[in-house]
Amino acid sequence: MEPRLDYHKANPEAYKAMLNFEIAVNKLGLEESLLELIRLRASQINGCAYCVDLHAADARKAGETERRLYSLSVWREAPFYTPRERAALAWTEALTDLSHTHAPDADYKTLLAEFSPAESVAVTMAINAINSWNRIGVGYRKVPAAD
Repeated sequence: MEPRLDYHKANPEAYKAMLNFEIAVNKLGLEESLLELIRLRASQINGCAYCVDLHAADARKAGETERRLYSLSVWREAPFYTPRERAALAWTEALTDLSHTHAPDADYKTLLAEFSPAESVAVTMAINAINSWNRIGVGYRKVPAAD
C-alpha cells in the first residue's frame, strides 16, 4: 500500500487539533492499559495497520501481556478481561460499528454498571479519538514502518 499524502505537513493546524484532542483524552483519568485496549480494538475493526502496530506496542509498554493482545479480537470468548474492560470493549465495538449496532441499550447499561457517568464520557471520547485517527490513517494510507 502506498501512502497518499503527509497529512501532518498538508494541514498542520488540523493535525494539531487532533493532537490536542488526544492530549485531552489522556487527561480524563482512564487507566493507560484500558485506553490502549480501546485503541487497539477499534483499530482492528477499522483495519488501520498503522494504528494496530502502534497501539499493540503501546499496550505492551503499559503492561499488557502477549496473551491478552493476541486474544483481543476474540475478547468475548477469552477469560482474560475484567468486567470493566469487557464493558469498555463492548462500547468500543458498538460505537466503532455504529451503522450496524446503533449503540445498543444493553451495551450502554453494561458501560454504566462499570463506569461512573464521567468515566463513561471519557471512554466515549477515547473511542471517538481513535476512530478519528483510524479514519485519517486509513484514508491517507499511513503504514507502519518496516523493520
